[in-house]
Amino acid sequence: MTNPEHPNSKSERPIVYIRPVDVARLPSEIRAQAGAREQLYAIGTEEGTQLALVKDRALAFVVARQNDLTPVSVH
Repeated sequence: MTNPEHPNSKSERPIVYIRPVDVARLPSEIRAQAGAREQLYAIGTEEGTQLALVKDRALAFVVARQNDLTPVSVH
């Protein structure tokens, strides 16, 4: 149950999507920064705007929550 008077209610936090991204499909500047990693994780909005790329799925969820966003995994 949500409380409409509580501004930090989980249901009021924007949803972001966490999805794996193959490093090989990224621009060369990002590939160079990824080192030996073959996969990164993108944090993106419902509209498809990419907000961040991070090294692993767990970190993506942490970053989203630290920014008052509700992370959802995309398979």
